[in-house]
Amino acid sequence: MSGTLNKVMLIGHLGDEVKMHYFEGGGCIGRFPLATNETYTSKQTNERVTNTEWHNIVVRNKAAEICEKYLSKGDKVYVEGRLKTRKWQDESGAERYSTEIQCTDFTFLSTKKESESNASSAASKPAQKPVAKQPQAPQPIEEEEDDLPF
Repeated sequence: MSGTLNKVMLIGHLGDEVKMHYFEGGGCIGRFPLATNETYTSKQTNERVTNTEWHNIVVRNKAAEICEKYLSKGDKVYVEGRLKTRKWQDESGAERYSTEIQCTDFTFLSTKKESESNASSAASKPAQKPVAKQPQAPQPIEEEEDDLPF
């Protein structure tokens, strides 16, 4: 394969509100941090360990305006894009680097309000005992005639 691929797919929670930057030509950029979690059981201590990875997401123009309008801290979102590393000099003249995800597509999965309401409604419902199903006699399978070769 002679081509290359630069593609990132993330599902995570917003770590802050979308910060907007507007330009003279009418364009804009939205930036927000996205947290993804990895959970595993430590073999030494047998405890569950959660590691959080933070990603800098950059969204442009109309997509940025939509994110600013509908997303808030804590919301769960699917982000698709590509990695891009920027280089600049800070006030002391040292070179700095930042790796960002340039977002090309996104899907809102849940809002913080939905998550909180689902958790509170689940907590307020009394626990129900599962009901065992009665075993049923197997139903005869009727063969349908079709013209498929297999």
